[in-house]
Amino acid sequence: MHIAFRPEAGTDAAILVLPVEKDGLPRVRWGVIDAAAQASAAAAAARFTGDAGAIVELFVAHGGGFRQVLLVGIGSGADVDWEKAGGALTARLLTSGVTEVTVDLSALGVAPSSRAIARFAGTAAQRAWRHDIYRTRLADAQKPTLATITIAGAPSGTDTAWAAQSALTDGMALTRSLVAEPPNILYPETFVERVTQDVAGLGLEITVLDEAQMRDLGMGSLLAVSLGSVREARVLALMWRGAGEGDPDIAFVGKGVTFDTGGISLKPGPGMEDMKWDMGGAGAVVGAMKAIAGRKAKANVVGVCGLVENMPDGAASRPGDVVTSMSGQTIEILNTDAEGRLVLADAITWTQKTFRPKTIVDLATLTGAMIVSLGNEYGGLFANDEALAEQLLASSLASGDKLWRFPLSETYDKMIDSPIADMKNIGGKGAGSITAAQFIKRFVDEGVKWAHLDIAGMVWSDKPGSHHDKGATGYGVRLLDRFVADHCEG
Repeated sequence: MHIAFRPEAGTDAAILVLPVEKDGLPRVRWGVIDAAAQASAAAAAARFTGDAGAIVELFVAHGGGFRQVLLVGIGSGADVDWEKAGGALTARLLTSGVTEVTVDLSALGVAPSSRAIARFAGTAAQRAWRHDIYRTRLADAQKPTLATITIAGAPSGTDTAWAAQSALTDGMALTRSLVAEPPNILYPETFVERVTQDVAGLGLEITVLDEAQMRDLGMGSLLAVSLGSVREARVLALMWRGAGEGDPDIAFVGKGVTFDTGGISLKPGPGMEDMKWDMGGAGAVVGAMKAIAGRKAKANVVGVCGLVENMPDGAASRPGDVVTSMSGQTIEILNTDAEGRLVLADAITWTQKTFRPKTIVDLATLTGAMIVSLGNEYGGLFANDEALAEQLLASSLASGDKLWRFPLSETYDKMIDSPIADMKNIGGKGAGSITAAQFIKRFVDEGVKWAHLDIAGMVWSDKPGSHHDKGATGYGVRLLDRFVADHCEG
């Protein structure tokens, strides 16, 4: 999707889009539209009131012929309302046969902010993302046609605001393409290859560990997950030094299980195909790093991904095995399907030893219990620091990638004590998401601020949203980018 800006709408736009505030139909400035009274009456007859994301399509008399006009509601004019409008516009026209539209901001009496317009444009572009590369018989009526949205009359500063939104859109596209790929195409080695190629030229420092290097480092926890797969594990790190030399202000660590059968603790067959997106945490991390580097954020940030495939095999880990993590702590594996925390344990230890971050935020599609708790509306937040938790919650609301906080306590911690090792990788029947977070917490060094985001219900959607169609959502990229902008820069 190409987003263009120009001073005025002009008279050459074949299809004109006019934004309308809630109950603002009488105040619309129709500009080049000849039959304004008739158009307003037709919109009112269609019960269009300007609700955010609502659209009415009109054909109005113009110059002896007709012109297609779309009125799109922007509600109260808040940023989130502009986002809904941008997403709705693309959803309406993406496969309509229309190739270009012009949005005329002069229809509003008061100019919107550059930030609101950038978010409108960003959401419109994000909503256009598709993953059609394996569809060889797509009917013409299903093929995307909308290629350009031109925004006329944007306020001063929009170019700068759009540059940041464009970088964010590119980061989300990377995340979604990784999440959507089938597991025979995307596995640890190809994940690294894809990301390395995609971020080339952005100035990110890239580090990759193979299994031999991980064995030398003592990553017995992460490698225990990879034992049953013919695909070798990888650790991928992307470092952005936007504030010069020095340790990173924050590290993002992502779970990257490119396919999760459950291992010997095999998952049920129905729905197992969804486990291609069990690398959604790692996908969000690399997408955020691309966005951060793309807009040249003035912060030092590192993103680390632990990448494995969890398969059943004669060499696979068994329930009852005891492994030694890179931290030296031992883990009794009672369920091989509780594998994400084993990956994160070593990935977090390596991140701390290698980069010495002051703050760590990990992201993982970790537990089905989180979906039971929150459905597909919020990601779960756990944190060992009150200020960090509040900052993440604020960034989640501002970005639209919403979080809900859960507790941590010694009572839950006791549920993962093992009689034969330092800990076991599952607790009891209850509080599954909490005991998983308590497990990860044991690998966070003293004095390091840490938050765990369980995003199991958020990386894939069975229904469309403002920023996405059904499928990969790109969840986490907007959140992490906003957190860096609000709390790590300047």
